Amino acid sequence: MDLALLRTFVTVHRAGSFTRAAALLGLSQPAVTSQIRTLERQLGRPLFLRQARGVTPTTIGDELAHKAAPHLDALVEIAETGLDEDSSLRTLHLAGPPEFTAERALPALTELTGDDGQGFTLRASFGNAEETLEGLAAGHHDLAISTARPRGALLTATPLCDEEHVLVASPRWATRIGPGKLRRKGAHVLEDLPVVEVHESLPLVARYWASVFDSRPAASGTVVVPDLRAVLGCAVAGAGLAVLPRYLCADALARGDIVALLDPAVPPLRTYFLVVRTGTLAMPHIARAHEWLLRAAADWS
Repeated sequence: MDLALLRTFVTVHRAGSFTRAAALLGLSQPAVTSQIRTLERQLGRPLFLRQARGVTPTTIGDELAHKAAPHLDALVEIAETGLDEDSSLRTLHLAGPPEFTAERALPALTELTGDDGQGFTLRASFGNAEETLEGLAAGHHDLAISTARPRGALLTATPLCDEEHVLVASPRWATRIGPGKLRRKGAHVLEDLPVVEVHESLPLVARYWASVFDSRPAASGTVVVPDLRAVLGCAVAGAGLAVLPRYLCADALARGDIVALLDPAVPPLRTYFLVVRTGTLAMPHIARAHEWLLRAAADWS
């Protein structure tokens, strides 16, 4: 069986369409279609069901992908790193949300980048859950951290840790609200306060409101900046209230730079997942990083 055909097949399986696979491979769509048809003729079975938008693998297609993909990934790794002694360290490509990856994952993984013969070089990229999982499925990353659990059998997800969300504001805004007023009267006392968020849709505030107040926020974003570390800085500066992960704002809370406005009995949580392409944990550097992060997460609070 031609390895080039298998590589094209795995790329289509991961991308979910001939068009996206062609872009990833640097081929024309007719060339990709021709290669898949050739492979299907060789196997005597259809590998994909054509749909209006993309393709869906058949049972045979899924089975072939799960058997072939890890071995093709290993061959690509060999081709990229080479076989000489100077290239003995493998490269781990990690992707995840910028704040959590920077504050949690990267400090933990840098301990594995030494020259003890079992280490690896590390390359990181940031993105939202959709971008990260698409990149992982397409083979651009080895390991991904995501707040969404992927569907299907192509990607394997393991719960990594839970993130507690806290409603915070500067002491000035906390004083204006008044001690206990929020607990007694509910979310409407916050309607006139400015809000700092990462997106116009107020994803963190909306999730907090739904979980704690069983309602939707009435306010709109006063300051919108796509990084939670910047949201924290704006909240400390008095720009308005914000919902932040506790790990990110714990030091600022301890210093009194910001104040937790509420302490609900059941705080809102968001789960992070550690995701790999199914079968790639057979590769030692990916397996070691995966295990190391799971161990590190046991100490994260």
